[in-house]
Amino acid sequence: MKHNVTLTITSLLSILLFAFHWVDEISRGMETGGLSALGGVLILVVWLYGTLVLAERRSGYIIMLLGGIFGLGVLVLHMKGTGIVGRRIANTRGIFFWVRTLIALGVTSSYSAILAARGLWSLRRGQSR
Repeated sequence: MKHNVTLTITSLLSILLFAFHWVDEISRGMETGGLSALGGVLILVVWLYGTLVLAERRSGYIIMLLGGIFGLGVLVLHMKGTGIVGRRIANTRGIFFWVRTLIALGVTSSYSAILAARGLWSLRRGQSR
């Protein structure tokens, strides 16, 4: 199995799932869609750039590792308090899509972080030879 191809695919999937989740939260009024959202757009652009342009470089692995950790962090943040389905969203339409996207984001982000850490480790071993 090509780990770099798998890392690219899982990282792109995590970016897509993060965007779906974010759009769903904006459409439900849980997040604002104003100028403050440009920070989130910047994060997605850097994550995408690290995935596609900087792949197999140390900086690309670091960006994908951080993106994977932050993607998992979204799941962890939503699981705190009243649980994955809070009081504000529990009985709304599309809750299945929201939860499914959130869990899939956590899984793909975790896997991306593991593969990115492995890529960083292989770079380190390759340089010591």
